[in-house]
Amino acid sequence: MTLSRREFVQTSSVLTAAALSGGLLESPVAAAEENATERPFLTPADKFRDVSRGTPKPHSLVGEALVAAKLTPETWRLEITIDGPATPEQKEFATGKELKSETDNSLDLAALLELGKKHEVQFLKAMQCLNIPAPLGQGLWEGVPLRDVLRLCSPLKNVRRIYYWGFHNNDPKQLFQSSLSYTQAMETPPGELPAFLAYRLNGEPIPLMRGGPVRMVIPWAHGFKSIKWLQRICLTNDYKANDTYAEQNNDPESYLKTAAYFENVPAKVAADKPLRVSGTAMSGLSGLKRVEYSLTSDENKEEKWIPAALDESPSDWSTQLPAGISSKQILGFDPKTGEPRTWPLRYSMVGWSLKLTDLKPGQYALRVRAVDLNDFAQPEPRPIQKTGRNSIEVKEFEVVG
Repeated sequence: MTLSRREFVQTSSVLTAAALSGGLLESPVAAAEENATERPFLTPADKFRDVSRGTPKPHSLVGEALVAAKLTPETWRLEITIDGPATPEQKEFATGKELKSETDNSLDLAALLELGKKHEVQFLKAMQCLNIPAPLGQGLWEGVPLRDVLRLCSPLKNVRRIYYWGFHNNDPKQLFQSSLSYTQAMETPPGELPAFLAYRLNGEPIPLMRGGPVRMVIPWAHGFKSIKWLQRICLTNDYKANDTYAEQNNDPESYLKTAAYFENVPAKVAADKPLRVSGTAMSGLSGLKRVEYSLTSDENKEEKWIPAALDESPSDWSTQLPAGISSKQILGFDPKTGEPRTWPLRYSMVGWSLKLTDLKPGQYALRVRAVDLNDFAQPEPRPIQKTGRNSIEVKEFEVVG
């Protein structure tokens, strides 16, 4: 089950009994505070953790260098080209209409925004790097599905894969690209979130720091698929994944994992003070059922997993979203009620919390893990870092007094 703060308080006596029967503590494990303040659901654009590539980083360019890189709203262009045969032996190769600067039909921002008047989508997504054990931030992203952009190149034939990249200083060694299959780009299952070209974050134009003017956003994937400073898309009959990460021993088809992370655990805690612990959990492709914690000590090494309290869905989404945006407009929400169709939202992060009281002096180890909708507990089923870091975090602390 998924426990909200309120439900967690109601079941605190059960959790206390579980803790005591396991011999973890001689005193109760208390619930999270009933009147805890709702945390902001969106991360301000300037508060995202930055893992940008490039030397110098593209978002550090200014003046004429920025204009030359076509990274201003007025100069930005997207080119869509067709790749030749993947191998010398290949007889059939991709065909379609190309959008190129040299033929003066590349896509500019005004044309993309015009396309958005008919096809624009909005949804909430947390960004996370493949090899970093914590989300980078969460935003409301807006843009045009990739499928609607690719239809500008119709009729297409023999396209098996789409690969794409952004500005990286025109240095081939710094080029960083990702790819999708044609099916992933064009055939979004009902209720699923599409791959799309984003031009707004939290109701504002995407700043250069976050990959603007336009970036690719792939909801189900780690951040290496959501290429910043998008400028080129190439259509190919090549069957292989074309991602830069594929050549660096990473899994280019990995999906966002369901996992839990700590925010705050001090090294020392006074015996007469409660220990409040909080964190975030990523709801990946397999969804999030609950977050659990385990507390062991020098006196008792047995792991006993106990549900933590998940943040509830905001009671008033208008306080969480940019002005003028209703939750009824956002994919994943009921268009009539404005309530999330599922909670937590998939591909987003949610807060969790717990409070421990009356801890006896000694050394402790606190672990936290997520359990997905398949009842798989983290780190199953993919604990290998190269498919997305997913190990169980442990925080050691000392109780003194």
